[in-house]
Amino acid sequence: MANDARQPTYRTTPRRVRQPRVEGASWPSRLFAGGTEGNERLTVLTGLLLIVLFAGLGVTIIRIGQLLWLHLFLGLLLLGPVALKLSSTGYRFARYYTSDPAYREAGPPAPALRGLAPFLVFFTLAVFATGVALLVLGPSARQPLVLLHKASFFAWIAVVVLHVLGHLPEIMRLFSNARRSRREIIDSQTAWTPGRRKPAAASARVAGRQGRSAALVVALLGGLVLAVALIGQFSVWTH
Repeated sequence: MANDARQPTYRTTPRRVRQPRVEGASWPSRLFAGGTEGNERLTVLTGLLLIVLFAGLGVTIIRIGQLLWLHLFLGLLLLGPVALKLSSTGYRFARYYTSDPAYREAGPPAPALRGLAPFLVFFTLAVFATGVALLVLGPSARQPLVLLHKASFFAWIAVVVLHVLGHLPEIMRLFSNARRSRREIIDSQTAWTPGRRKPAAASARVAGRQGRSAALVVALLGGLVLAVALIGQFSVWTH
């Protein structure tokens, strides 16, 4: 008698991670959707934008005598993206420490990065505050603002390098697994054992993509408008 017992079948296609449906929601809801994953994407993208702009700013420092005007322009342009980065991380901080369930489940950064964060915020504000003060007050306020600006800048560079290195593995994982959330990445790495099939990557997009794109554009345009509006102040330093 033939054995007609059915053999178990295995799923060969990746399972889609269920995402909140926002198709029927109003446009503000769709714009600000995304939850913890959307906030994380915005923070990472803003951070990468800042790295590019700060690289350009670093070039101006090498030849500050000839490129002072560009140094001033880029410094003002950066104010928009810097404000967006502080806002996105500050929002996550506030939601986590007010015990929001979703942000509690997503978890905080590593203890070392949490300890570094206050210094990063402090020196970021110090660099830009002293720079803007120098631009507005002019060469008559050169001392002690120039010294404070330089000292805070070098301290800020050291903290930023540690900050970027601390987040580099997370950034690389996010871009190599662009459609997976941090929680899914962590779970897939900690829960997998030899002989067990690794979890499939999620294929659904994180909601709120248009809102994140709009936030980046508005931040850049805001900094650009400010830089253009204050170009007239450059002459006291460049002549």
